[in-house]
Amino acid sequence: MSLNLNDKKAVVAEVSAKVATAQTIVVAEYRGIQVGSLTQLRAKARAQGVYMRVLKNTLARRAVEGTPFAGLASEMTGPLIYSISEDAVAAAKVVHDFAKTNDKLVIKAGNYAGKSLDKAGVTALASIPSREVLIAQLLGVMQAPVSGFARALAALAAKKESEAA
Repeated sequence: MSLNLNDKKAVVAEVSAKVATAQTIVVAEYRGIQVGSLTQLRAKARAQGVYMRVLKNTLARRAVEGTPFAGLASEMTGPLIYSISEDAVAAAKVVHDFAKTNDKLVIKAGNYAGKSLDKAGVTALASIPSREVLIAQLLGVMQAPVSGFARALAALAAKKESEAA
């Protein structure tokens, strides 16, 4: 069933609102994927906070028009599923992880913060750890000198006690 003009305007407005707050958009061709698999992909995307939708390419082009993602318009051909996320790596990670298990999902392109990405770029972006993991690693690095100093003081105190006894 085709959309009337008001429905099309509503879809463009909805997608434009998501694009306005997005850091990353990943575009993948889904030709030949069964509905059940797409449903699983959408569920994983929702769980990661990724907006995922199959759109008419002309509507998607209108939604990204005038945004940092406008360069992606040239890649919008064929049956595509659009993944949009506020998190820098979430959209790339969801699509890349699903593409590893389902060879019919073909990553075409992506855009991160206004920079166009090819398939290799999307794969590289997907390999970056999540925000939470990066924060945990940073805290570990920041805590290491303090905990090392505390262990050294404890060892020195233990040595002094053993010498005094």
